[in-house]
Amino acid sequence: MSLVLTNIYLEPAQRKALQARAKRNRTSLSVEARKAIEAYNAGISVDELRLLDEATRKASQDIGEMIAVLDAGAARSKRFFAALEKVRRESAK
Repeated sequence: MSLVLTNIYLEPAQRKALQARAKRNRTSLSVEARKAIEAYNAGISVDELRLLDEATRKASQDIGEMIAVLDAGAARSKRFFAALEKVRRESAK
């Protein structure tokens, strides 16, 4: 991919936000600006990105809760089968 040097004027808050995002993602301000432009060119709105972010966070929370339920069920099953094995061993004596 060939890049073309382009000057753009950003508001201080925009630059600060891009720099913070670049630091979190271990990229550069230019990379983050190009990603934002690609999203804009793809027709993805800021509201859609917010909704997607909220949905992703909610799904992550829901999945975490499901994992906790499954882990509790697995622990309960393990205890049940251990108790069953103990009963079998004692009845075999």
